[in-house]
Amino acid sequence: MNKTATPVTAEKWDMVIEPRGHLLDIRLKELWRYRDLLLLMVRRDFVSFYKQTIFGPIWFFVQPVFTTLIYLFVFNTLAGIKTDGAPAPLFYLAGITMWNYFSECLLKTSTVFRDNAGVFGKVYFPRLIMPLSIVLSNLLKLAVQLLLFFGALAFYHFFKGGGFSINAHALLLPLLLLQLALLGLGAGMIISALTTRYRDLAFLVSFGVQLLMYATTVVYPLSAAPAKYKWLIAANPLTPIIETFRYGFLGSGVFTWQPLLLSGMVTCLVALAGVLVFNKVEKDFIDTV
Repeated sequence: MNKTATPVTAEKWDMVIEPRGHLLDIRLKELWRYRDLLLLMVRRDFVSFYKQTIFGPIWFFVQPVFTTLIYLFVFNTLAGIKTDGAPAPLFYLAGITMWNYFSECLLKTSTVFRDNAGVFGKVYFPRLIMPLSIVLSNLLKLAVQLLLFFGALAFYHFFKGGGFSINAHALLLPLLLLQLALLGLGAGMIISALTTRYRDLAFLVSFGVQLLMYATTVVYPLSAAPAKYKWLIAANPLTPIIETFRYGFLGSGVFTWQPLLLSGMVTCLVALAGVLVFNKVEKDFIDTV
């Protein structure tokens, strides 16, 4: 008796989840498919910051204002550090605004594996969604603080007789923000990957970020740095970013392209290293967190 073989039809699936084959398998198309989740995470991070508070987003203004006042008293009044001819409040507010964005991105990204271990272990989605959502949600906070900075510029222009000069280098602001975002994202992902195995590193991050601020021209201009350490401060990739921002909006300091280009190269290397390390660790981090 002859039996006819039944043809096997290939099943079609809407989604196939496979392990990553290599470090460079970033799957950008997959990130784009999950863009709705990314926007949802951004909204969650932003709303949760001021939920059940009385003043809400006004706190985004309060922190840089009080920090500026403290820096004015400590570094300008007591220490007598000059600000390259720029009005001291604008000088400190400019540095604080840019530094806050970088430090927030770095600190929150550095704990992304630990903070989201429960979610990562239950449902699949591109893990890069989490650090990207942190960077984008902090961008909304930065926009609020930039409004404060621009408002201070307008106040000094109309009521204080200026004391600063905006020039064409202010148009570099989008590039400077992109560099800050990539530096915070890349460095944060590297630290987050390391803390899955070395928990002690998590205790050093916040302390290290505070020390890094003093190695960056946040509270002093590059011209006021000690000659012995000036080369080290200038080599910091954050220094050209903040110096360029001040030069564009306040006209203080000296701008040259070479340090900014070198900073951009370091930024790209740090961001690439962060993505590669993140992709490597995300496959088995749930066993060690």
